[in-house]
Amino acid sequence: MKSTIRIGVVIPSYKVTDHILQVIEEIIPEVTRIYVVDDCCPHGSGSYVEQNCSDPRVVVLRNPVNMGVGGAVMTGYRAAIDDGMEVIVKLDGDGQMDPALIMDFVEPIAAGEADYTKGNRFFNLERIREMPAIRLFGNAVLSFLTKLSSGYWDLFDPTNGYTAIHRDVARYLPMGKISTRYFFETDMLFRLNTLRAVVVDIPMDARYGSEVSNLKISKIIGEFLAKHMRNFLKRIFYNYYLRDMSLASIELPVGILMTIVGLGFGAAHWFASLRTGLPTPAGTVMVSALPVLLGMQFILAFIGYDIASVPKRPLHLQARNLSRCTARD
Repeated sequence: MKSTIRIGVVIPSYKVTDHILQVIEEIIPEVTRIYVVDDCCPHGSGSYVEQNCSDPRVVVLRNPVNMGVGGAVMTGYRAAIDDGMEVIVKLDGDGQMDPALIMDFVEPIAAGEADYTKGNRFFNLERIREMPAIRLFGNAVLSFLTKLSSGYWDLFDPTNGYTAIHRDVARYLPMGKISTRYFFETDMLFRLNTLRAVVVDIPMDARYGSEVSNLKISKIIGEFLAKHMRNFLKRIFYNYYLRDMSLASIELPVGILMTIVGLGFGAAHWFASLRTGLPTPAGTVMVSALPVLLGMQFILAFIGYDIASVPKRPLHLQARNLSRCTARD
């Protein structure tokens, strides 16, 4: 049964000529249009698809310069929005993502339960054993950092590139500001949180074959840490001071200040004790420990509030209702 929803699939194409035709062949009939984005591929993947693929749904787009996976996806998003696609799925061209799962990503959005869906390869604990150990460790660390920087505490596997988004949410994205390369998926979550979009994890299994990853952890770890910190600070400012004020807006700065004061006071007296050889009085220890303990309580209270503030009302439903009200007026 063909879906009544217009679904567009965006496939960033860069050095994937060994796999992309098979990926396109496996894309389900419910999909309306397939956008293959040749990201200035040195293998000419766009021309390769045009010459060897007869699927009438396929549209080849070309970036004049290499813009990274994020830049390629944004090119596909723009084309899909212009063509009236209602849900836009992003699928890699290397064969790791099963096209048969497309409707699993689309259905929560079509049902009004989510604005954006993303894959989670860690849902099935038995299949996790098949994943390389370095990927397991890296994803665990990145997931924690992403929870802090994006505010989506209920999500895991942040670098998973199998995603779907509603058109009305994609239109609100600042496409010119989103990170275009390896930080793209994580930066998308940060941008979605600033829009208060609902994001849902979709259980999936990864398929590992002969594809070669271009990602070098040693080269990007410093960049990732700096961008996570930047996004965390921006999110806190946007959500707790610019757009809204709450008790959590007071708890965080007070908690940080008290913790710093307590640690500073305690460290000063500890060094003084080392120099003089005299023990620090119990009262001084208590005076230094009390603000640290209270400060940590304030910070934990803020984190609890932040976890409870994960968006729960889909943005695209609000946008639809606003459009209807405007039309009536």
